[in-house]
Amino acid sequence: MNWFSGLRARGTIGGRVVRLVMGVAAVSAMVLGVAGLGAGAAAADSVVDTIPVGNVPLDVAVSPTGSRVYVANNGDGTVSVVDTFSNSVVDTITVGAVPSGVAVSPLGFRVYVTNEGDDTLSVVDTFSNSVVDTVTAGAGPSGVAVSPDGFRVYVTNALDGTVSVVDTFSNSVVDTVTVGAGPSGVAVSPDGFRVYVTNFDDGTVSVVDTSSNSVVDTITVGAGSFGVVVSPDGSRVYVTNTSDGTVSVVDTFSNSVVDTITVGTAPSGVAVSPDGSRVYVANALDGTVSVVDTFSNSVVDTITGGDFPTGVAVSPLGSRVYVANALDDTVSVIAVEKCPGSLCFGAGSFAGAGAGSTGSAGSAGTGSFAGAGAGAGSTGSTTS
Repeated sequence: MNWFSGLRARGTIGGRVVRLVMGVAAVSAMVLGVAGLGAGAAAADSVVDTIPVGNVPLDVAVSPTGSRVYVANNGDGTVSVVDTFSNSVVDTITVGAVPSGVAVSPLGFRVYVTNEGDDTLSVVDTFSNSVVDTVTAGAGPSGVAVSPDGFRVYVTNALDGTVSVVDTFSNSVVDTVTVGAGPSGVAVSPDGFRVYVTNFDDGTVSVVDTSSNSVVDTITVGAGSFGVVVSPDGSRVYVTNTSDGTVSVVDTFSNSVVDTITVGTAPSGVAVSPDGSRVYVANALDGTVSVVDTFSNSVVDTITGGDFPTGVAVSPLGSRVYVANALDDTVSVIAVEKCPGSLCFGAGSFAGAGAGSTGSAGSAGTGSFAGAGAGAGSTGSTTS
């Protein structure tokens, strides 16, 4: 069974999968608890576990503590809750129809899930693992991101070219921003002043000012712009271009593309390490994850994972990468064994510091040579 017939066989699938398929067609036409290795260790990253989840998992998000991973299962209307110590599903939450994107609040008390099939946003309480509210969004809600202060949630609506701005106290839409055609991914800057939205149908990124909820710039990137993430220091935005197999590197001061990196086929989800030294790109058609060094803007490793990887997320300590594989209903767990610079991550004898999800300084690691780490800004959904 090939990738396309495989998707068709799964039954109802959302527009996010369809957009990925469109991107693939265009290409065809043209954590915690990991022992530190010591500074400068050069062992290759690798898949260390594979977790069965729900049907057609599209997006994945990690809690601020790193103890839980949340997986949006597009094909069965659920979210899988994964315990990262046992790497097993400990709960399954029924959400709306055809869930697409998932994001966790900075304090970890709420999970937000976009449901393309019924144009809603599910608000999940992480203590009870239950839906406590449902917000009506725009047409075809896809990506989702939470502001660093947790007060706002931003939802891309692919079918009407808008972003819904949701107030997290009232769980209601307080504004609607018109962006480009087919908005997909969304990410918020670490300072919360800017929101970056990928517009799949016109190959652009809309830059939204959060004080006025208006588009202040539009950046032309590659074809089929899909996933987006902001570096922890806010200076760079990384955009996956599904239709041309590249990642655009955007300078946030000039709002211009300063580099273009060739990755795998049909890149979709994208995530950045807590220290900003690595970017991880899920290549849907290759079944791989590209590891990008952000200093050289080059691919330094390629990891083979599951079938049709889409969403990707990094643990708060940077020691684990989680990848949602849409066609084999799994999440791949990648151990990050390479220690950028002089830091290592994990809880071993050379443990590095954790990273705060809201951009504050991370707490120190627990090892005997624990170092201080930088906090990471809130990142958005990629397929998120």
